[in-house]
Amino acid sequence: MAAFANLTDRINHIFAKMRNRGALTALEIKQAMREVRVALLEADVNYTVAKDFINKVTELAVGEEILKSLTPGQQVIKIVNEQLIELLGSTQSKLGVSSKLPTVILMCGLQGAGKTTMCGKLAMYLQKQGKRVLLCADDIYRPAAIKQLEIVAGKAKAGFFEMGQSNPTKIAQSAVAYAEKNGFDTVIVDTAGRLHINEELMNELKAIKKAVNVYETLLVVDSMTGQDAVNVAKTFDEQLEITGVIMTKLDGDTRGGATLSIKAVTGKPIKFVGTGEKMEDIEPFHPDRMASRILGMGDVLTLIEKAQTAIDEEQAIKLAKKIKESNFDLNDYLQQFEQVAKMGDLNDIVGMIPGSSRLKLGDKKVDEEQIKRNKAIIQSMTKEERSNPKILNYSRRKRIAKGCGLQVQDVNRLIKQFDQACDMMKKMTKSKRLPF
Repeated sequence: MAAFANLTDRINHIFAKMRNRGALTALEIKQAMREVRVALLEADVNYTVAKDFINKVTELAVGEEILKSLTPGQQVIKIVNEQLIELLGSTQSKLGVSSKLPTVILMCGLQGAGKTTMCGKLAMYLQKQGKRVLLCADDIYRPAAIKQLEIVAGKAKAGFFEMGQSNPTKIAQSAVAYAEKNGFDTVIVDTAGRLHINEELMNELKAIKKAVNVYETLLVVDSMTGQDAVNVAKTFDEQLEITGVIMTKLDGDTRGGATLSIKAVTGKPIKFVGTGEKMEDIEPFHPDRMASRILGMGDVLTLIEKAQTAIDEEQAIKLAKKIKESNFDLNDYLQQFEQVAKMGDLNDIVGMIPGSSRLKLGDKKVDEEQIKRNKAIIQSMTKEERSNPKILNYSRRKRIAKGCGLQVQDVNRLIKQFDQACDMMKKMTKSKRLPF
C-alpha cells in the first residue's frame, strides 16, 4: 500500500539484519528498536504513540525466553507484529445495525477529506451486502455538493434524497421518514464540512444527531494530512462522540502515520479505508491484515476477497477447460486483463503477495499503462485473429499496430508474452499443477 511503502522498506531493512541470526543480545534488540522508532517518527506516527509502542516491544523482546530462543530474530518480528495489531485496534470493527430501521449513519469531516465520494463508496459496499441505502444530501453550503452526491448515488445505484438549501436538521428528519416509507434500511447523511473546526459546524452536527436516531457517527479524514488528521479526529470525538473513522487516500503518497496513531489517540476504531478513486475502492479495515502489509508479509485474505469479487466463477470454469484442452486464445487473454483490472491498483495487489516486499524490484512498478496498451492491441484485431493468433503475419501485425496507434514491436511483444503464457499453461497442465 502506497501509504506505508517507505515504512515497510525501512522496517524490512532493519529486520533483515536480525531475521536469521542464531543469537541476539539485549543491546542489539534495543538498537534495532531505536531504528524502528526513528522509522515510525519519519512516517509521521504520533511521538507518544511511537515511544509507547517501542517501549512495550522492547520490554517483551529482551526477555530471557526470547534471547535464548533458536530463532530470536523471528521471535522479535512476531512480537512487533502482535503489538502493531494491537496498536491498530486488535480486531475488525464492523458497522452496527440499529434494532429500529433505518440505521442512520452520519458522515462528518472537514472540507476536502473526500466525504461526499466516500458516502457513495460506502453505499456501494453496503448494497453488495444486501442493504438498501438512501443517500441524504445535507451539505447545503458547498457549491454543487448536492449535485455531486446525486451523481455518486447514481454510480452506487443507491437512493437519493434532497430538499435543496433547507435547514440541515429538517432535511435529515425528512430523509429518515422517506426511508421508512420507501423500504430503505440504511440512511447515509452527507453533512457539511468546513475548512477548519469551528463552533458553528459542531453545533449543526450536534443538532442533526439530536433530531434523528444516529447509530453510527463516522469521521472521514484525509490520511495525506498526517498528524493533523489525528488532531481533527480527537477534536471531533470530544465534541460528537464518533463511533469510528474512515481513512481516505491511503493509495496516495503519504507516510501513513495517522493510520497508526488514530486508534491510540482517540480510542475509536478505523472502520474503512479508501484505496483509490473508483467507487469500489473501499476496504473494511482489518488491523491484523494491515499490520501484515506494513511488515511486508503480504495480505492473502484481502487478495482472495478481491479476486472473488472480480472473477466470474462461470468464466473461470470455462477458462480452466480451455487451458486443459489447449484452446486458450487472445479473447481469453483479453478477458484476464479485464478481470485483473477489476481488482484495483496492481501495485497494491503485488504488495499483498507474501514476500513481495523482499523482491529486488528497486523502483520498478507494475506498468498499468502497458496493460492498457496490450488491451488496445487485442481490441484492434479481427475475431479470426483473436481466435487463431497463428495467422498473425507481418502485414496483419502492421495493420493492428496502426489501428491502435502503436508500433509493430508492441504487437510482437504482446504475441511473445501470449506464447510464453500458453507454454507455461501447457507445462502446468502436464505436471498436474492446475486445479482441474
